Amino acid sequence: MRSAQEIWGAALGELQLQINRPNYQTWLQGTEGIEYRDGHFYIGTPNTFVAEYLEKNQRSLIEKTLIGLVKSKVVAHFQVSSIQPEPTDGYAYRETPQAINSEISAFNPKYTFESFVVGSSNQLAYAAAQAAAQNPGESYNPLFIYGGSGLGKTHLLQAIGHTLQAKRASVLYVSGEQFTNEFIDAIRHKRTDEFRNKYRSVDALMVDDIQFISGKEQTEESFFHTFNELHNSNRQIVVTSDKLPQSLPGMEERLRSRFEWGLTVDVQPPDMETRLAILQSKAEQADTEIALDVLELVARQARRNIRELEGSLNRIIAYARLLRSQITREVATKALTNINGKSEPCGQVSHIKLLSAVADCFQLDPETIIGPKRDKEVALARQVCMYLLKQQDGYSLSEIGKIIGGRTPSTVSHSCEKIAQDIENSPVLKRKVLDIQSSLKSDSE
Repeated sequence: MRSAQEIWGAALGELQLQINRPNYQTWLQGTEGIEYRDGHFYIGTPNTFVAEYLEKNQRSLIEKTLIGLVKSKVVAHFQVSSIQPEPTDGYAYRETPQAINSEISAFNPKYTFESFVVGSSNQLAYAAAQAAAQNPGESYNPLFIYGGSGLGKTHLLQAIGHTLQAKRASVLYVSGEQFTNEFIDAIRHKRTDEFRNKYRSVDALMVDDIQFISGKEQTEESFFHTFNELHNSNRQIVVTSDKLPQSLPGMEERLRSRFEWGLTVDVQPPDMETRLAILQSKAEQADTEIALDVLELVARQARRNIRELEGSLNRIIAYARLLRSQITREVATKALTNINGKSEPCGQVSHIKLLSAVADCFQLDPETIIGPKRDKEVALARQVCMYLLKQQDGYSLSEIGKIIGGRTPSTVSHSCEKIAQDIENSPVLKRKVLDIQSSLKSDSE
């Protein structure tokens, strides 16, 4: 009998990919599986507020997820337990900012420069963050890091914090939302002096998701004066955002221009090699040995950001532990299938499905297509395979060549160009390719 803790661990892996980060961190991070008996699943929460919210807003999704795992009807119950929420491998914030030289650090111990995987997509941001950490207030002040969600901005921000902690600097780390809420609370309770002293007496101020204050005039005014005082005193300011300073909607021009005083750097989605390196690093952190072909499977499917990579890997690990199984490619494929039995929408068809679809259309075996035969019909099917794989995001020419029997990248490139031209000149071939694409699309729906 699987324990409630094991089942809930797997369920959290599912839920982490189905709801957005703030909701997951606020309502599900810090919960635990307490007991599972007679179709009733008891979930522990850190307080009654969380229990009531989950009961009213997430019960249906949670029950659906649990049913998919235990394969029988489940009724979810939420109750307060003695556990306290702890930081995880996700991108969590502490609710109360603390100076870094206090006894309790506000930073996730896993978010250091040593654990940050550097690739072509983030190399400049990494170097700038290191410089700001080594020479606070001198190099790149302010440092403005922008990019999409889940690409490592928070990791770099906290890595700077860890370095400054070693220097015994006083650092304040908050989110843009938290800064806003504290400012509003200070006005309401007539504690603006306390608020001002808190934010202007530190050696370094780091604000995650600064875009949240856009359009909030009084909050922007407060941050503007805070920025000026810190900057004039050569104290380090680091902010992150999802957009460039000049692209922040509703942000006052005087504040946008100050963000551009220092250095603005971006982080981009990681390439295939970086995704693999990140997955290998995460597997090591989890003390779990995972074969390279499994990691490649995850890297090809989870391409949007690091959080998606990590969530997929966590799901596979939890699923394997739930089944008490080794992590094989087959187990990973099942783990990455959602509770409705459909593949996760990743925009990429597996090469096995694609090979099978082409083989069916040309009435050949997949082994024949990737084999050494060179007759006209087999060669055409092989070239169509290469062409269709090239249309899929995430497959490089060398990867396609390996899939199709060890062909060279130049052979793949030539084949793709040839099929692209032939499709324009041959209605019959064009119809075949469209039929294959249609069959693959219907299989994924």
